[in-house]
Amino acid sequence: MNPFKNIYLNRRFFLLLGVIILCFCFSFIIEKMFVISILLCFILFGFVILDLFGLFAKNELMRALRKTSKLLSLNDDNIIEIEIQNLSQTKWYIDIIDELPEQLQIRNFKIKTAIHGQENISNFYNIKPKVRGEYHFGAINIMVMSYLQLVKRRIRINANQMVPVYPSIIQMKKLELYTFSQISKAYGIKKMRRIGLSYEFEQIKNYVRGDDIRQINWKSSARNQQLMVNQFEDEKSQPIYNIIDKSRVMLMPFNGLSLMDYAINASLVISNVALKKQDKIGLITYSDMIGSAIRADRKHGQLNAILQTLYNQNERDFEANYEHLYYGITRIIKTRSLIFLYSNFESMYSLIRVLPILRNINKLHLLVVIFFQNEAIKNLSEMDATDLKEVYTQILAEQALNEKIAIANELNNIGIQTILTKPEDLNINTLNKYLEIKSRGLI
Repeated sequence: MNPFKNIYLNRRFFLLLGVIILCFCFSFIIEKMFVISILLCFILFGFVILDLFGLFAKNELMRALRKTSKLLSLNDDNIIEIEIQNLSQTKWYIDIIDELPEQLQIRNFKIKTAIHGQENISNFYNIKPKVRGEYHFGAINIMVMSYLQLVKRRIRINANQMVPVYPSIIQMKKLELYTFSQISKAYGIKKMRRIGLSYEFEQIKNYVRGDDIRQINWKSSARNQQLMVNQFEDEKSQPIYNIIDKSRVMLMPFNGLSLMDYAINASLVISNVALKKQDKIGLITYSDMIGSAIRADRKHGQLNAILQTLYNQNERDFEANYEHLYYGITRIIKTRSLIFLYSNFESMYSLIRVLPILRNINKLHLLVVIFFQNEAIKNLSEMDATDLKEVYTQILAEQALNEKIAIANELNNIGIQTILTKPEDLNINTLNKYLEIKSRGLI
């Protein structure tokens, strides 16, 4: 390899060279400055040669290794580690330039640090993928400088690596922890009290305020001289389906992430929690036709099958066909199930067209329709209007927001459960609805 391709002049060199050029300019006024300028020029280039000799005295100066997890999580901060090993006895100043995947569109990545002789250091940075798929990392470039910092030597280390970005596994694990822990309320997860009874007896426990007084065990209370209540387990093995709309209404991006990807992340969260609660979980995707379908089950490997299916989903630039969806549901789902339908309705007209089909689905199953608030429109409705154009814009934005609320009210009035949510709150709101339905024994 040609070593001259790896030599770069540093900013300090050009600053010093600029000073020398000014000295040459002043030599037209002060004659003695000419000799001083030539002397400074020789000194500068002498230090450059000395710097180059130190940088290229050893053929292998640095080693580098990139460490990532096997899978990256969509829309989460994923930690990447770069480990640098100095093979010389000299302290170096280095700039680490990692060749990041093109999906991130980051062109100014650089880590500045220093490394002592024979030292190993680890540098960490975060990336936040907004698109599912294969992310290809390139080489690790280390720009090495001595104490003089006049010249840089580029060391290019081949570290080509492909890491897939899957639906958010990090959020899935966090919400699983919060759901089954005592700190869940701090994160917005509500544990609802059960309305009604299940059939599986679990234990007799001490009465606490809020327990159903109808479950007091009077015989046990008399023996223990304090109130005791019967506790029942939640009913298990209930079929639950996440149905995701892949049509063009889900292409709309919020904070760089499409509505479909928000729905995919929420589906993974619900799938994981449902399996932990011993329920059966399934998945259906649709647009102008039925896409992928996994029948509800809680067998070993079900979550991984759902994860792989969600990873491979792509939006389709077509209108959603709800007739095909209804036919697919009747063909795939054989027993009464809880259905989370992720879609988006921007107008009452778009709802009215599909309302008869949603009614029919709700007759067969417990349907929860999930659609999204438009944060951009909400921000427009809250701005301070300063002229007539902005007043009209604000009024139209308020009308659009009110229409979303009217859609939710219309669905609720005909007995269909509804979640109208901000995209970023989708995981929590959907999980709360699942826990509420489980606690109330609606399915």
